[in-house]
Amino acid sequence: MSDSFGATSTTDEVLAGINLSGKRVLVTGVSAGLGVETARVLAAHGAQVVGAARDLAKAKQATSEVRAQAANGGGLTLVELDLASLKSVRACADALVADGRRFDAVIANAGVMRTPFGHTADGFETQFGTNHLGHFVLANRIADLIAPGGRLVNVASSGHRYSDVDLDDPGFARTPYDPMISYGRSKTANILFAVEFDRRHKARGVRATAVHPGGIKTELDRHMAFGELENLVAQINVQLAAAGQPPFQFKTIPQGAATSVWAAFVAPVEDVGGRYSENCQVSEIIEGPTSPVSPGVRSYALDPARAKALWTKSEEMVGERF
Repeated sequence: MSDSFGATSTTDEVLAGINLSGKRVLVTGVSAGLGVETARVLAAHGAQVVGAARDLAKAKQATSEVRAQAANGGGLTLVELDLASLKSVRACADALVADGRRFDAVIANAGVMRTPFGHTADGFETQFGTNHLGHFVLANRIADLIAPGGRLVNVASSGHRYSDVDLDDPGFARTPYDPMISYGRSKTANILFAVEFDRRHKARGVRATAVHPGGIKTELDRHMAFGELENLVAQINVQLAAAGQPPFQFKTIPQGAATSVWAAFVAPVEDVGGRYSENCQVSEIIEGPTSPVSPGVRSYALDPARAKALWTKSEEMVGERF
């Protein structure tokens, strides 16, 4: 594994010298933040990007720079996708399948964080339903469109450390709702989904991986109370100071999106397939207490048996088998 990229690498640096002409990429969540930047750099390097978003008007406005910077045959088309509605997810997937064109990468970027307790259109707890089940159905329905040599990249988070998935009570029917525990469950699910998708598809040359973009100021924190993010950073900095480490610094959006495009087109597939990466590097497994911003992945998020169990539970919940 090359050590040439790290926490401060940007999308442009990661893709420097790489021509993506003729490549086709699906990116979810292109109405803000990481999704827009991911689409921008891919189109600027020649890829045809299909950007999925719930609010197409917002996405069209947010992606004006994507179209402006598209080069070498690159471009952007938008499709409607509401991950909190399986009707919308299935309609989006059906339209892509009917179109029939292959994808060289699918970057499952969209998501919500720390939402108040609620439910999706299908009755699933909001974060698990949106972050995991929506992408689970979408990716599986279009799996045959991912060309041999292609990759599925699930944007997860270090937030997976807050909780393993709870397959007995995924909707908090019997346990008190905690927005961060819920977020942790959904992000662990993103990683486990990549593990099992990778196992199922690698024989035909399609691989899957999960990434953590890092701490970035985007719309993702819109459900946090005033001052909550600042207080969290202050607590982290106390821990870092006690460990003799420098204070936490947010990444820029181009730095945050770098690991996604690195995992999709730069990293050796045998290194990232079925794994979890951050800072453009494959992460080591960590156990025990650790700073929320220290690198590493929990072993339960990469457990093959856990990944299979989540797959089965997810099929049961959405009423489809893949």
